Amino acid sequence: MKNQRILIGALLFVILIVLANGFYTVSETEQVVVTQFGRPVGGPVMSAGLHWKTPFIQNLNIFDKRILSWDGDPNQIPTKDKRYIWVDVTARWKIVDPLIFLQSVRNESGAQGKLDDIVDAATRDYVSNNVLLELVRNSNRPFSVVDVELNQDSSNVMDKISLGRGAITQQILADAQPSMIQFGIELVDVMIKRINYVEDVRKKVYERMISERKRIAERYRSEGQGQMAEIDGKRERELQRIQSEAYMTAQQIRGQADAEATRIYADAYNLDADFYEFLKTLDTYKTTIDENTSLILSTKSAYFKYFKGTR
Repeated sequence: MKNQRILIGALLFVILIVLANGFYTVSETEQVVVTQFGRPVGGPVMSAGLHWKTPFIQNLNIFDKRILSWDGDPNQIPTKDKRYIWVDVTARWKIVDPLIFLQSVRNESGAQGKLDDIVDAATRDYVSNNVLLELVRNSNRPFSVVDVELNQDSSNVMDKISLGRGAITQQILADAQPSMIQFGIELVDVMIKRINYVEDVRKKVYERMISERKRIAERYRSEGQGQMAEIDGKRERELQRIQSEAYMTAQQIRGQADAEATRIYADAYNLDADFYEFLKTLDTYKTTIDENTSLILSTKSAYFKYFKGTR
């Protein structure tokens, strides 16, 4: 009885090991290809859930079902207008046929190598067949004044682009996509992540940009000084105009006041000539005689008559 129990326990243990090795689960983000002695068995398992394989003989090759990313190495490529630039490209891809994928590239590292070859080659072709303006611009929006002045080749500044960066990346995608189907891969999209001049050209561009900025600043400073001088001239002319008008107005008021005073004097004289003469003489005394003044007058002088008494 004891030996039978041991045998039954061992048999159950073996059955559990076999079942544990035979059943497997596939998540919603995975797809599986079952191989037996290195060769695929049946079609790929695409549905999530619990599945069965032959224990110990068949193996699982699990691949991601989600969209994956690829980042290429920056490449130095000359454009059609002989501008040497670094181009950094990224792409997104997914495994659409895991069986072909397994047979052609085996794993994601192999797929990355194929993407390096195919996408980089397509990128190089389209970059070298287009001018730099097509690669950096995506629309024909007008350049600002500073953009125009800082452009290295001002003769091409206002050229209209025929494709643009977005259309070129779509052409790269369309060119590389058919080559990826044979590996069970669908290329979802391609994007130019970064474009930059090579180091030697970049230093010259930076130096030119600095000098251009200084020239623009000096031009703005000169224009500002000219406008300041114009404003000062207008201010000075306006000040002289105001002062001239004020002087003219003051003279008119002073002339009107003098005329009014003369009229009043004339009216006073007409009322009583003797009294007017008396007042004017007293005014003369006030302005000509003080405590330090000595006068020698004839007794017949008209100036002296009011000292003698009134007539």
